[in-house]
Amino acid sequence: MANVSDQPCVIARCVALVGDAWSILILRDAHAGLTRFDEFRKSLGIAPTILTRRLAALTEERLLAKRRYSERPPRDEYVLTAAGKDFLPVLFAFGAWGRKHRGGDNVTRFFDAEAGTEIDPVTIDNATGAPIGTRPIRIVPPE
Repeated sequence: MANVSDQPCVIARCVALVGDAWSILILRDAHAGLTRFDEFRKSLGIAPTILTRRLAALTEERLLAKRRYSERPPRDEYVLTAAGKDFLPVLFAFGAWGRKHRGGDNVTRFFDAEAGTEIDPVTIDNATGAPIGTRPIRIVPPE
């Protein structure tokens, strides 16, 4: 995916960074409050070597930051950065698509903790207010 990360298409660049299932699921779990290696491993059932590589990549790309929580023995946790926090709407858009096209009734649901209402994410164009996908698009490559 290294050659994709240099393309002018921002979607291609993002896919190169977080386009594998493990990275997306690690970010999901980080948003759910998990921070420690063992928590991620238990939640995901992922091999330690794969988890180590994904955490290192997400840290290198600044979606997660390592923070030392124990000196003896030395232990780090992984916390969301601003870029990692900004990924939450992407996860919810992905989840909304999955609920519609791959869901059914027996799927995880997400609720606003303060209002108690189920979250029904909608992506809109900020300039027009139109939901994305309801109007034709035009892709313009950089000059």
